Amino acid sequence: MQTISKSASKLAAALVCGALLSANAMAQKAPAAVVVNGTAVPQSLADAFIAEQKAQGAPEGPELRAAVREELVRREILSQEAKKKGLDKKADVAAQMGLASQAVLIRAFIQDYLAKHPVTDAQLKKDYEEIKSKLGGKEYKARHILVDNETEAKVILDKLKKGEKFEELAKQSKDPGSKDNGGDLGWANPSNYVKPFADALVRLEKGKLTDAPVKSDFGWHIIQLEDTRPLNPPPFDQVKGQLQQRAQQQIVENMVKDLRAKAKVE
Repeated sequence: MQTISKSASKLAAALVCGALLSANAMAQKAPAAVVVNGTAVPQSLADAFIAEQKAQGAPEGPELRAAVREELVRREILSQEAKKKGLDKKADVAAQMGLASQAVLIRAFIQDYLAKHPVTDAQLKKDYEEIKSKLGGKEYKARHILVDNETEAKVILDKLKKGEKFEELAKQSKDPGSKDNGGDLGWANPSNYVKPFADALVRLEKGKLTDAPVKSDFGWHIIQLEDTRPLNPPPFDQVKGQLQQRAQQQIVENMVKDLRAKAKVE
């Protein structure tokens, strides 16, 4: 089953050895999904595997369960062979198993924490309105050329003022994302740019260049404003998922920061 074979390699990182495979130690007491060479693979592991596959779009049914069972058999066989060779006793392997187990536990903790600290629609709508207000009412279409030093930037600016084409000189830019497109940055809100760049951009008239190179943390910019247009932000429902993810990240960051402040680290 192609879905299983592709997903199995992804799932390995999350389910390997550590937290879930350690359940083998209790296999004799827990219900077994399958027994391989006398070793029981717990049903809980099969259930977790099936849940993961369903989350990735695999349809529930006998075919899925059969495919999961076969994959668990293959894993158990390989795991047994690795243990026969003593690989589970190697320090680097044991460390990786420990990290995998820790990652599963941390993920479970974060999921539990977020379930107990849900983000409300009211909060998401408030965040949406705050972001909209910060964006302003315009988008800007600009080009730029980015170089390492002011002297080089001034030379390029002089050439532009003498009529040389921006698109050609942009090939000297060290910005890989725009140099091959004539320095074109596309449509964007100034908030997408670093402050010195944004401040210079919003002062420009259409078709004009900056009078002097603009310094930022990235280097020296020559900026040309091509056009502006009213900003039409996407509707709330379209970005609700992104807003929720952003809010959840902030909740987790605050929680971790609080725990770190309370932790005794020696």
